[in-house]
Amino acid sequence: MTALITVWGASPGVGKSTLCAGLYQWLADTGLRVDHFREEEILTRLQFAAVAEEFKVTGRVQLQTLSAATAHFVDAVTASGNDVVIADALMPFVPTLLAMGHGEETIDAFMTDLTEVLAQVRPIMVFLDGNAESALSRAATREGEQWLDWYVAKLAGYEVSPPVADVASAVKYLLRERAVTLDAVRRNDWGLVVVERADELPPGEVLQVAQRGLRPWLGKTITNA
Repeated sequence: MTALITVWGASPGVGKSTLCAGLYQWLADTGLRVDHFREEEILTRLQFAAVAEEFKVTGRVQLQTLSAATAHFVDAVTASGNDVVIADALMPFVPTLLAMGHGEETIDAFMTDLTEVLAQVRPIMVFLDGNAESALSRAATREGEQWLDWYVAKLAGYEVSPPVADVASAVKYLLRERAVTLDAVRRNDWGLVVVERADELPPGEVLQVAQRGLRPWLGKTITNA
């Protein structure tokens, strides 16, 4: 059965994309067949074209559209014959649902349905934990001085709770996003690997911690990794 490793984090700038690249190289070097869904290309993948189109037209995405896209994704994954699929900031869609104003009861129900849709793969989340404020600062350093203003404005335009108006309120919102995401994954018995203080660790050490956490979940898939 294909394993789905979905990588999330406490904030932009915490190192998700760097870790995804490292995990891909690690697993591919063992001879496994690995696919990597990069964050910037996810909505261009065929399975999620309907999601992108609906959001472009309405500014929102229906839960049924997300479920249907995920089902197409699972069909493509199982047909590909890949051993592992690594997804950067894709499932379980919790930030998207929060941005559209959905409460935790709706998110719980959606997660139950999503977990059933993913039954043919083994979903494992690697969550990079850390200080959201310092991670945002790191992202701003990387992306340019205007990035943080853009990010705060983006969150401010969504229906998030608590509402966002500045960096401090963005950090408060990200703490809620973190809590809802981790609670949803734990309640639905996904595999879960939490890398503590990921914003303080060098990328190589983050990768090593993730590797150690993933080995028990991936089992025989990485016997030789």
